Amino acid sequence: MLTKEQLDRYAEILLWGLEISRTGHTNKNDIILVRFHLPAIKLAEVLQAKLLERRRNPILRMVQTPTMEKQFYELADNKQLVFLSPGEEVLAGNLNGSIFLHAPESITHLSHINPEKIGKTAICQKPVKDILNKRDEKGLFSWTLCAYPTAALAEHADLSLAEYKKQLINACFLNKTNPVAHWKEIYQQIASIKEWLCSLSIETIHIRSKQTDLVITPGKKRKWLGLSGHNIPSFEIFLSPDWRGTNGIYYADQPSFRSGNYVKGIRIEFQKGKAVRIQAEKGEAFVRKQLAMDPGAGRIGEFSLTDKRFSKINRFMANTLFDENYGGKHGNCHIALGSSYSNSFSGNPSRLTGAMKTRLGFNDSALHWDIVNTENKQVTATLSSGKKIILYENGRFNK
Repeated sequence: MLTKEQLDRYAEILLWGLEISRTGHTNKNDIILVRFHLPAIKLAEVLQAKLLERRRNPILRMVQTPTMEKQFYELADNKQLVFLSPGEEVLAGNLNGSIFLHAPESITHLSHINPEKIGKTAICQKPVKDILNKRDEKGLFSWTLCAYPTAALAEHADLSLAEYKKQLINACFLNKTNPVAHWKEIYQQIASIKEWLCSLSIETIHIRSKQTDLVITPGKKRKWLGLSGHNIPSFEIFLSPDWRGTNGIYYADQPSFRSGNYVKGIRIEFQKGKAVRIQAEKGEAFVRKQLAMDPGAGRIGEFSLTDKRFSKINRFMANTLFDENYGGKHGNCHIALGSSYSNSFSGNPSRLTGAMKTRLGFNDSALHWDIVNTENKQVTATLSSGKKIILYENGRFNK
């Protein structure tokens, strides 16, 4: 699917992402988990070789095929749904890095499964995620992920496989001789915008487009994040707001695939941080069940903006990694329903206790679902002084 040269470049970008996303030092003999779908096995092989050459200890793990995953949810009883393999928490407690190669052979094979079953398994996995989050906060662990072109992704994006591959190559700069150097340039440009945003004393942010009219509250002790190396590609600039200050209507005009379900036209009304009215043009029942997964699922954990000057993505890709970084004509904003990012805390994230998270309005949930608005929009900030400034319009930041 990708040439040998493109695979080599992709692997180098991922290893760069893994390194810069680590707040602590990387070391020889670090344990790195590489998870991959079967179609991405060639990229996994290239990564294994590069990790070994760097004297890291790679662990290769292929994720379930569509048939395996479908069988699991069709046949597992309640105990099996929440079964956690012995050693999973021990492994998580020793990992220094994780790379996920997303290359699904199907994205609709779970559409007939009761979402409550999928939710039970997600909640069961949360203790493992919590261990990794704590290690991340302490600088002992980092992660990154990417997508690999497959026929299933291309089909649901309504693109040919060749067109899909071209979008991916352009988005990740695999067509450049030294893509890592290009990523480093964008890294510096995005860092400048983040610094500007963090220098503003923002009380509220008002997002207005044709169908969205939403106010969010960044909250106390927050910082803006973006291009940390966690996602390849990544152009978004985001924070985890105080969920309690979310009011108004958010509309996701971009479709989304989640757990095999296709949803479109999600419209959510928030009052005092909670989703009080949930609608969708397609998949409404599924959306409602997802937002009822746990108490935090109907709240927001992230607010994000993507500047069209950086992103070459101009088509729906049926993959959240690309869709949340859509550039196109108007850029995009997205919110994540569910869990927040503790590294949006402006202090030392390792000292951010559960009680502090609650007090500061960081949301907690087993869900994290990005839903995207690509309409032309204006984003206005009200500062602590009472002054209003336009942060973003016509698809780009006003810095």
